[in-house]
Amino acid sequence: MIRLNLTATPGWLNLAPGLRLLVGPLTTALMVSARADPTIEALPEGASQEALALAMAKAVARRAVLDWEGVGDETGQALPVTPEGVDALLEIWPVFEAFQTMYVAKGLILDAEKNVSAPSPTGPSVGATGIAPPAKLPAPTAPQD
Repeated sequence: MIRLNLTATPGWLNLAPGLRLLVGPLTTALMVSARADPTIEALPEGASQEALALAMAKAVARRAVLDWEGVGDETGQALPVTPEGVDALLEIWPVFEAFQTMYVAKGLILDAEKNVSAPSPTGPSVGATGIAPPAKLPAPTAPQD
């Protein structure tokens, strides 16, 4: 079942103790925009899956992160959200993994689920397996009065 969030309001993600991000909803527009990000388009032909995953996560995060708590500079002063700051935050492995799992993967899992129907390329029962034994003889025609 697909669960729709019709409010489309931002929500907080608790990524690590003392670190949380306020993110907008993971929408089609956000994902399409992230895919067209110049850093992704600048990746060389044949870039590794890891490089692509990191570039995509950063592109999504730069668009999704609206605010954060628990992010500061080397002196402990709170930093505002900036594209460079988002990129630097995702360079921290546990933060990257948590963001991927808690935010990006939700959209990918939903994409993989699609409409949760059995495969049916040419009809409603193509992907189903039969459980009843085949009929031995054709059934007689019903009597007509």
